[in-house]
Amino acid sequence: MGQMNAIEVKDLTKIYKLYNKQTDRLKETLSLSKKKYHKDFKALNRISFNVKTGECLGIIGKNGSGKSTLLKILTGVLTPTSGAIDVTGKISALLELGAGFNPDLTGMENIYLNGTIMGYSHSEMSEKVDGILAFADIGEFIHQPVKSYSSGMFVRLAFAVAINVEPDILIIDEALSVGDLRFQQKCYRKIDELKKTKTVLFVTHDLSVINKYCDRVLWINEGILLEDGDPKMISKKYQAFMIGADFKKINFKEQVEAAGSVVPGIEDEIDSLNDELDVMGDDKAMITGISLLDSITGEKTSVVEGNQELRLLLKIDVLQKLEDPIVGFSIKDRLGTIISQTNSYVLGSDLATLHPNKNNVFSFDFRFPNLNHGQYTISPAIASGTQEDHRQHSWVHDALVLQVLPLGYEELSGIVHLSDVIFSSLK
Repeated sequence: MGQMNAIEVKDLTKIYKLYNKQTDRLKETLSLSKKKYHKDFKALNRISFNVKTGECLGIIGKNGSGKSTLLKILTGVLTPTSGAIDVTGKISALLELGAGFNPDLTGMENIYLNGTIMGYSHSEMSEKVDGILAFADIGEFIHQPVKSYSSGMFVRLAFAVAINVEPDILIIDEALSVGDLRFQQKCYRKIDELKKTKTVLFVTHDLSVINKYCDRVLWINEGILLEDGDPKMISKKYQAFMIGADFKKINFKEQVEAAGSVVPGIEDEIDSLNDELDVMGDDKAMITGISLLDSITGEKTSVVEGNQELRLLLKIDVLQKLEDPIVGFSIKDRLGTIISQTNSYVLGSDLATLHPNKNNVFSFDFRFPNLNHGQYTISPAIASGTQEDHRQHSWVHDALVLQVLPLGYEELSGIVHLSDVIFSSLK
């Protein structure tokens, strides 16, 4: 006998009527000719999917894609315009801050209010209170009105209630990102425990969370279900989409032939720099292109695993003769802090004098054996001189965005090691 479905969604559609002004709504209501004064906006457009009992499903999509509308329909806050939805079991949801709580009531009163909504009696909720208070850990604030809570305090209480009302299905959205780091980790440990016996839906922009916890992921874009399947593969496509990468250039075939070394004429394949990037330097040389490749398959990529070997290709236009050129790059974390940097000089490669030439292409091979999962940017640069005394010709801030997926969580130690960098120049 196959696994039962906890959630079945068929051709789900939600249409909002958009009016330019409030009076148009009244005109339409009173119109004898049935004239339309509104535009239809499809927040969800014929979406279909099932969620198996005990499955952990991730839902991703840019802001305004329809994720919140879907959650509100699943939890009964909204009714669909058309389509069918069938939910088996009790749902507990941690939605955007404020959902399901009365701001004028105290935290304790809200615990009992939520219990009532979930179908529990006062005495049944009294048995759960100690567990909720212990997890939330907000002290005497539990007796204060919720409207006096900070967002962090609120999410502590909301999550504690959501997991303690013994749901069959737990739905969690971006509200969790409000809590402090220790509390978030405490929540994720609890989710890890719950997903062994419960059905969990995760709605988040954090691809690391999706890849660590989810068995499957849905990608919704502008109300349409674009992808449904493997979290790792869909994360790569979504990340490329979010940073404006061209799908035609990035090959996401699962089966690829190992391409070995980069083919001659690779300079034609290097992506041109975005005009909106911040660039520093003089007029002696310009970095005009940059691409990141999987060094085994030769595919362009912007989403990698922690142990994936990469190749960074730079296209540099040399406009004036350069003596003692140095080519390098730095890696910054999501807060803009440089966590590592290297260049041809510190790697012991003396580059020959560069003369103005139509195609001067430089290639770095470098590995990320211990790059923790997260989002990083790569900033390439070309200068002349020595490490201690040099002149910057072109430094491109945050030319590439790199998403590193979690891999071997327990084994990750340092941030990044670039001791294995090999520098080479393509002629």
